[in-house]
Formats: sequence, C-alpha cells, structure tokens
Amino acid sequence: MTIERPNQVQSASRAGAGPGLSRRSLVAGGAALAALPASAGLAVAQVSDYAFAQWVQVFRPRVLAKGVSAATYDRVMNAVTPDTEVYKFDKSQPEVQEPIWRYLNRRVNEWRINTGRERVKAHADLFGRIEQTYGVDRYMLCALWGMESAYGDVITNPKFMRKVIPCLAALAWGDPRRRTYWEQELTNALVIVDRGWAQPDDMIGSWAGAMGHTQWMPEVWLAMGVDFDRDGRINPFGKPDDALAGTARYLLERGKFQRGQTWGYEVRLPANFNAGLADGKTIKTTAQWKALGVTRANGEPFPRDSDNARLALPAGVRGPAFMYLQNLFAIRSYNPSTKYALAIGHLADRIRGSGDFLQPWPTDEKPLSLEEAQELQTRLTQLGFDTGGTDGRVGEKTQAAVQAWQKSVGMTPADGFPSDKVLKRLRGG
Repeated sequence: MTIERPNQVQSASRAGAGPGLSRRSLVAGGAALAALPASAGLAVAQVSDYAFAQWVQVFRPRVLAKGVSAATYDRVMNAVTPDTEVYKFDKSQPEVQEPIWRYLNRRVNEWRINTGRERVKAHADLFGRIEQTYGVDRYMLCALWGMESAYGDVITNPKFMRKVIPCLAALAWGDPRRRTYWEQELTNALVIVDRGWAQPDDMIGSWAGAMGHTQWMPEVWLAMGVDFDRDGRINPFGKPDDALAGTARYLLERGKFQRGQTWGYEVRLPANFNAGLADGKTIKTTAQWKALGVTRANGEPFPRDSDNARLALPAGVRGPAFMYLQNLFAIRSYNPSTKYALAIGHLADRIRGSGDFLQPWPTDEKPLSLEEAQELQTRLTQLGFDTGGTDGRVGEKTQAAVQAWQKSVGMTPADGFPSDKVLKRLRGG
C-alpha cells in the first residue's frame, strides 16, 4: 500500500500484490459481495455460512494446527469485532484510469525527494550496513520507504491505518472470493502474536493488513523479517532497522536484486525504430540495444554492455522511452505494478541528485474513463486478445493486448498505449 502524507503528498494509491501471490496481491480486485441490510450502513456485506462468533469457533482448529496456542487464539479472536468497513474498501474502483504521468507527479514530489535526502543522511550507517549485507542500493530502498509510508510518518495515523486483525478477520470470514488468502494472512498475524513479537493492538496497518515502515503483510513479517537491530524480536514499527533490512532481504531473495545495478534508464530511440520491440518483454543486452541505435537520453554511456534489458513505452511513442534492468523487476516483485516500480526508480534517482525525465509526457492525451477502459478491454477480448479481465484497470496485459491488436491491423506505431484513438479504431471509427 502506498501511503500519502497529509498536506504534502497529494493522493492515495493502491497497486497491489507477494510471493507466488506476491507481497500484496490482496488488493488486485474487489470481492463480489452481497448487500447488507440498510441498518448496517455499508455498501457491501460479508458472505458466510456462519455468524461471526460461530465462524471464530469453526476456524479455531485450523489455526491451532499451525502451531498457535489455544490461549492466544481464544484471547485474541474472542475479543475481535470484525471491521466490516473493509468490504467497501475492497470494492472501490477509480472512475478514471490514472495516467502514468499523473501517478508519477503525485508520488515523486518535492517533499518525498527532499525528505528522502534527509533520511539517507540521517540513517547513513543503517543504509550502509544493509547495503553491505544485502547489496540493495540505499537510494532505492529509501525511495521504497518513502512510497510505502512517507518515511514512517503515518504508520500509526488513524486517518490512514486501522487495526489489522479486525480487518483480516472480517475478510477471512466474509470475503468469498479470496477467503483462503485472507485466512492464511489472519493465521500469520496470530502466529506473530503467539511468538510475542506484537500484541493485537500494536498491529496497525492498511485495511488489507499491510503494516509498518515498508507495509509488510503478516506473511512477509514472518518469512522475510530480520532482527537487524538485535533486540530479540522482528518489528516493522518503531526504529526502521528491521523494516528496511527485511525489505532489502525481500528484494534480494524474492526479487533477485542485482548488486551495483540501477533500475534502468531513460533512453532515446532512433527514427523509424520498431516500436514493437519496446514491449517490456523483449530481452537484449545493452550492447545489442546500442547496435539498434538506442542511446541514453542524457547522452552518457551505458555502464556495462552485458546487462540484460528491455525497452518500454509506458505512454506510447510520444512519451519517454525506458530501458528496464533486472532491478526494476526486483522492485516490481514487491508490488506488481510497473508504474509503482518506475516511480520508485525515479524517486531513487531524484534523491541521489539526478534530474527529471528529459522527454515530456503527452499530457494532452485524454485519459480513458473506467467505462471506456472496460469497453476497450471487452472489445479486445471479443477479438481474441487477452486483456486479463474487463475491470477497467489498464495494466500490462491490457497494454500487451493493445499492442498485439495494433500489429494485427497494421496500426502504427504499435506502442501498446490504450488511447482514445485506439478505442475509436476498435469501434470502427
């Protein structure tokens, strides 16, 4: 979950997802839930074969089988009132797909850049020790910290955060679509309590259960957490030591972070370059891309010819072009959104002292409304192009489908950008 600092960071976002499922695949779509009685005052409701108190007893043996003591389970779960507001959060969708330039401008802002520079200096020793242990660049790790919790400023702010166990209990009890996932995370949260790492009231986070400086789900707390300050417990709250070290471990082990490598570069493509190669999937070495005429936008040489890289045009040929290296995908393992990973990479560069992107974004392009994005996906799906669903959320599958369709009809450039021009052509206009 990306947290926005009040008054200085402009808008909240949710990009969603962890290992296998991804760290927070949890928010990749809303649950199809039935309506509550009007007296409940909620837009959508739980779906369960049991009243909550009955469900607590039905769920009990499964948690105890995972090693949680009966005393811990009864103490925690018999005191829980499910936070049923989570259903409306899980259901919500934006009415307009946020263009990438707006997404970046809101997140890579002056406050995050300046505060990031201050945090890198204030925690220089900590970042140095993490770099030595895990090889994760301090600027990228600091940028992720800034994106996830505004450098820890809001991790216990009730305006942004809620008690996690009541949220997870509501979802495990009442979300029929993703019940198994929520049950696993609730069990993980109870394991944390049983180990004495936290008390239920200490576990404050997003409505979906992400907690602390770098917004860990309970599974990440258990599996990737590090007692980096050696105080005898793993804690994503308080001092940032454990949270940052555990996140670096995550990026290394699950994201395959490459020591000494950046996330990527803004590049320039030669005239008449085949935009179909800039699909974010075609892998070539930087030497091979150079041979095709690709150069860095700032004119500097690529540090190594042997790095494997992919090209991408996230806003089409009119916007900046990028060369993505492995570390962008390491960041993406933390949250499977390329916009998110690009924002962190760019914020890291700005904290380091680099400037803004050189090629302007095509801000005159009209963003598709939710309804228009759904129509575009539906039309592509009907033509046999897999958009990954028709929910109006335009991600990489939709962009790949757009590009494949553009190629099939000879539309140039085949850049995969879901513009209003593409929708008009799909309509036969």
